[in-house]
Amino acid sequence: MTETAAGLRLELANTIGSADWRKALEIVPRERFLGDAIYLPHKGRDDLWVPMRCADTGEGEWLALVYANETWVTQVGGVMAEDASELVTGRPSSSSTLPGLVVRMLEAARIGESDKVLEIGTGTGYSTSLMCQRLGSDAVTSIEYDPVVAARARDAILKAGYTPTLVVGDGLYGYAENAEYDRLIATCSVRTIPLAWPQQVRDGGTITAPMRGWMGGVAFAHLTVAGDGAASGRFLKDDLSFMTARSHLPPPLPPLVRGVGDVRETRIDPSALDDQAALWVAQLAVPQAQCVWGENDTTFLIDVDSGSRAVVEPQSTGGWTVHQHGPVKLWDAVEDAVLLWREAGQPHQSTFGLTVTPERQRVWLGHPDGPSWNLPA
Repeated sequence: MTETAAGLRLELANTIGSADWRKALEIVPRERFLGDAIYLPHKGRDDLWVPMRCADTGEGEWLALVYANETWVTQVGGVMAEDASELVTGRPSSSSTLPGLVVRMLEAARIGESDKVLEIGTGTGYSTSLMCQRLGSDAVTSIEYDPVVAARARDAILKAGYTPTLVVGDGLYGYAENAEYDRLIATCSVRTIPLAWPQQVRDGGTITAPMRGWMGGVAFAHLTVAGDGAASGRFLKDDLSFMTARSHLPPPLPPLVRGVGDVRETRIDPSALDDQAALWVAQLAVPQAQCVWGENDTTFLIDVDSGSRAVVEPQSTGGWTVHQHGPVKLWDAVEDAVLLWREAGQPHQSTFGLTVTPERQRVWLGHPDGPSWNLPA
């Protein structure tokens, strides 16, 4: 098994093709971090999962699965795969991200040999161990929110021979005890940059974090810390996204209702939001809103906080109408933002930047003095 796994690690390293992380990919045994079971989607559904166990699978088949450049779900709705005796319904809550994406994240953070790193989201511990292999265990601190996931990761990391600082807690507060850090990376998506992060990274150090809002728009932040809790930088060209930090998830939605509020024709087709950059811009305009695509091409926007709603529906004669109700005219704001983005040439999220201060977080288009939107507090 050891010889087979070593050969598969070599193939994986060749597939990913990273010079800086190649040695770590060839050495770190991913099979330790997947444990004894994973979840597979049941008949193509995204809410029903079936556990697949190592013990029920041939050795070669299991290792081939382990070293595939794929993401494997290890926990659904708080239930670990090895603890599941039958089908489980729910959303994935922890996974082993595909190694290629893990390495892209580490490369984007521009981690160097002498860097001290804080990782937000230990997960299975695989990425933690890659960093330990390259930087040394003393240089790595990793935080995991879920105590069950954290215990499992700790066991795997220690058995693999690494001894980083492992913390159970909310990574959104960082870990001040080991500060200052040269690099902070998040293996979970966040809605805003937690204010503790810039305070724990040295001047000139960086924060690299995927961002995801309540409408599903994503961007990949790479910020340089300037001191006094401030950080700024442009978003990267990679469209990376991870599971959202649990405290940054949206609140439950109320029932979806049609035909309420003022009605008018729309200025844009709601299919414009199929473009990820347009969705990102729309989300900036209404950061408290959630978006639901319903039957018959109906689009619902709901701001639970203010009780505001917008429902966009096709007209039988062509075009679209929107009903808006509540203190915030959600669709007005979305249209204004998307039309501004179109006038700017429909740029990718990497044309935007983010400035973080203790007082506010501001996303800007083009340059810091360009059009801007505040992220939620």
